[in-house]
Amino acid sequence: MLALSALGWVLSNEDRADRLLALTGVAPEELRARIGEREVLCAVLDFVLHHEPDTLACAAALGVKPEHLVAAQAALSAPQSDADWGA
Repeated sequence: MLALSALGWVLSNEDRADRLLALTGVAPEELRARIGEREVLCAVLDFVLHHEPDTLACAAALGVKPEHLVAAQAALSAPQSDADWGA
């Protein structure tokens, strides 16, 4: 949920949304189609975490500590096994 909230925060600003699309190479249609996929959500958090002002602003807007964004990104980027159940 935190990654989806971060995506909403990114998309709430046109310049930031354009930068996300440009840096990831994802078209808006593809983003909409894949919005719930682990890889996409991880890429969104990567985007937010690679620019400290964005990290701090996103965390403040979502009411969480920046460390929570880092932890969510780490969880999403961890290798999955069949026993993982997609958590």
